[in-house]
Parts: sequence; C-alpha cells; structure tokens
Amino acid sequence: MASIGIQQKSRLGYDEALARLPELLKAEGFGVLTQIDVQETLKAKLGIDFRRYKILGACNPQLAHQALSQVAEIGVLLPCNVVVYEADDGKATVIAVDPMQTLAAARPELAPIAGEVQARLKRVVEKLA
Repeated sequence: MASIGIQQKSRLGYDEALARLPELLKAEGFGVLTQIDVQETLKAKLGIDFRRYKILGACNPQLAHQALSQVAEIGVLLPCNVVVYEADDGKATVIAVDPMQTLAAARPELAPIAGEVQARLKRVVEKLA
C-alpha cells in the first residue's frame, strides 16, 4: 500500500519536534495558519483519550498565490497540512501532505508548483528525522 504523504519517524520526542516545526517551515517560506490539537478535541467532544496529535495548516503565500491564480478552486486543497503525533515509543512521527498526491493529482497543470511545494516539505520533514 502506498504511503500517505511525506512521512518520517523522528529521533526527537513529540514536544521537541513540534517546537522545531514552525521554524523549519519558515525557513522554507511557509507560515503556520492553523493548529488543531486532535487529542484535546477528541477529549472535549467525545470524551475519548487519544495520543498527542497536532495538525498544522502551513502556507507558502507565494506558491499558494501561483496555484490559486491558475485554478481558483484549488483553495479547497489548501493549506498544506503537516501532522505531528506521538508514537508508542514517545518519539514523534511527522507527516506532510504530498502535493503531488493532491494538487497535481487533481490538476496536472499544477505539477510544477506541486513539485516545488513537495521539495520544500520534504526538506522540512527530513530535518526532523
């Protein structure tokens, strides 16, 4: 089965990986627009205990503008989600959306932009390895 997104098991713990992620994204031109604490949400809404798990919505404004200028509807696939969750061993697992599986798959003419976003997100994820 094909993997979902750009995945990497980190040598870092959850807290350290999560703390470093915004800085690494910024170095690649991304800002963090949203943060969803899945653990907190599931506890509050369903009373369920769940592992520490956050979803960050990251955006590179320049590349987003290029994509939106070509295909206005592509905003439904933005921002780029990056997930950090705590694995059973206490280490972080980091997964970034692979825009070749989303943007380029939906609209092949966006492949050059998706490829650039993919390269940048791969560098971020690899630095957390």
